[in-house]
Amino acid sequence: MAGFILIVAGYFIMAHQFPLYKSMYLLLIVLFFADLYLWSALRKTIFNYRFWHKYFISFLFWLPLIMVGVLIVGTVFRPFQYWNDTFRTYWVGFILVFYTAKMFPLIFLLIADMWRVIQKVPVMANSGQRKGLIRQKEGITRSKFLQYMGYLTGGLVLGTMLTGMFKWVYEFNVVHEKLHFDRLPKAFDGLRIVQISDLHLGTWKSENPLDEAIKRITMLKPDLVLFTGDLVNFATREAFRFERNLRKITAPMGVYVTLGNHDYGDYVNWPSKAAKQHNMNQLYALYKRLGWKLLNNRHVKFTRGNQQFALVGVEDWGAHPRFPKRGNLKKAAAGLEPDIFKLLMSHDPSHWDHVVIPENFDMDLTLSGHTHGFQFGIESKDFKWSPAQYMYKEWAGLYTDKASGRKIYVNRGLGSIGYPGRIGILPEITLLELWKA
Repeated sequence: MAGFILIVAGYFIMAHQFPLYKSMYLLLIVLFFADLYLWSALRKTIFNYRFWHKYFISFLFWLPLIMVGVLIVGTVFRPFQYWNDTFRTYWVGFILVFYTAKMFPLIFLLIADMWRVIQKVPVMANSGQRKGLIRQKEGITRSKFLQYMGYLTGGLVLGTMLTGMFKWVYEFNVVHEKLHFDRLPKAFDGLRIVQISDLHLGTWKSENPLDEAIKRITMLKPDLVLFTGDLVNFATREAFRFERNLRKITAPMGVYVTLGNHDYGDYVNWPSKAAKQHNMNQLYALYKRLGWKLLNNRHVKFTRGNQQFALVGVEDWGAHPRFPKRGNLKKAAAGLEPDIFKLLMSHDPSHWDHVVIPENFDMDLTLSGHTHGFQFGIESKDFKWSPAQYMYKEWAGLYTDKASGRKIYVNRGLGSIGYPGRIGILPEITLLELWKA
């Protein structure tokens, strides 16, 4: 009964503190019972160890669950958005790492137990005792092999994810794309645009990696820098300690930004609507101090001689029900000449699939981010795979609509969220060169 009360109380705390994440509570319950299942297989072995060894290993086994409990209960005393950014990042990160690593011995244990059941069926049906014993012995041997494979795989996953957290997360990759367009004015031939996206500044442990990324942006000598949303994880205050660094991002034609789903402060419970609006006002004020121009459902034109092109920016619009749908492309593009070259900044690439293409908005090039490439995958010259592709049709790199020839580029993100690391999908700085076809 006490356990049931704790589970129910945990749900209400999570629903209150993390309104958009409350659906994940069921996953936490599943993980709890998975822990019990794995513990039932390991307990006998662990308790054969020496006194301090068995209690130390037991503590390590249950540490991820303890961390989840501290995370949920801790938000009652101090709202999550006010936790120290680095502490919060690595607390959540280690929970994800440990539970992901645990999944592999759990899966192999489940297969081993299923194998035992399969082995016992003919034994129970056969009256030949010797034959039954031989089969049972063979089954136990295979079960042990599967368990050891689970432990080995879990260890490899743990090591890989820790490497992704402390090494690959800051291995910045510069991607250079040369794009050709019929409608691009000749005056803008060779225009150099640097796109960055999904900084998620609440996840950066120090200023040094960000300075390294900014140095690489500067070395590309962009005419224009475009940031396609998600400056922070939960609250604008996460960006304040990096304001000095962000001031270094400049370009002759300016720095332009749009909002991402995390910029609105929707992922935490604010004490009042006024507090949430104050958070947004802080973001607007920060962009103004930086000199970055925010395009909230509006456009700007750039002129060289008597030729122009339009940069259009919309607020976040995501096809998934839990993401905002604030982008208004009709409003943003209102008044633009039909034949002018148009470049659209839209954080979520599903906007391109569900609005831009089906409603026939003549955006020559759309720049998006949001997916992070799942921060995990495999990329080579001839092969590209990530779990992100099962959620988004356009999830990393350049795509072209065959019917209209319109293009979208999806940036893999410069920061990280949730798991504070990268495996296979590196943080990206994109240099786009635009040329007249």
